[in-house]
Amino acid sequence: MATPTLQSVATSLTRAAIFLVLTISPRGEAEHAVKDLFADLSALRRTVGFRNFIGHSSCVPGLESAARDRLFPGRRPKKQHPFVELHGVHHAVFAPGDLVFHIRAVRQDMCFEMAALIMGRLRAFTTVVAEVQSFKYFDDRNLIGFGDGTQNPEGAAVAAEAALIGDEDADFAGGSSLVIQKYLHDLDAWNTLPIETQEKIVGRKKLSNVELADSAKSPYAYNILNTVTRGDRQTSILPGR
Repeated sequence: MATPTLQSVATSLTRAAIFLVLTISPRGEAEHAVKDLFADLSALRRTVGFRNFIGHSSCVPGLESAARDRLFPGRRPKKQHPFVELHGVHHAVFAPGDLVFHIRAVRQDMCFEMAALIMGRLRAFTTVVAEVQSFKYFDDRNLIGFGDGTQNPEGAAVAAEAALIGDEDADFAGGSSLVIQKYLHDLDAWNTLPIETQEKIVGRKKLSNVELADSAKSPYAYNILNTVTRGDRQTSILPGR
């Protein structure tokens, strides 16, 4: 068997992206259409990338747990499972989706072209649940005005360690797990907040992007609530935008 090529999960962030989430039709031919597309996806990606060699185009496909069992019964990643809704201060809902395509490039037209090629193959066999177009805001900031991706694991090896399956699940080494979260921001309300209040919420200075000292952070700061530890070790994640 040929050695599988690693997907470009741990590559650097780009200025544009599209997240495409689909459900698969229950018809039998739909499964064959998806499998055929998976086999051709690298060629389609090269077709788009050839039109701009410095476009850094990539397309990473993903399968939801039940969809994987349906298309590829038998072996499955040890830690993959259906998403379980979370109830707490906020409610993390379950949303449908069998397939996800994370498309990235330096230009949105390249992302659009890749999405169009995918849908040209799958439109008759799937339903679009979500199509989210993403872009870098001024000065590589997000839409609330703060630096985006500051704490991403730095360096290819570190990013790969954070994002890729290793020897702990050898049959799927080089793959990755994906959790999709979608936030709705009330930008009108956000923009009425004083800069100092915004900084307390995020845990960083807005202009310089320098992280606030621990003593100056509020207990609800984003970079406190989103720190995950196991034992005495902080667990890194790799945001995909």
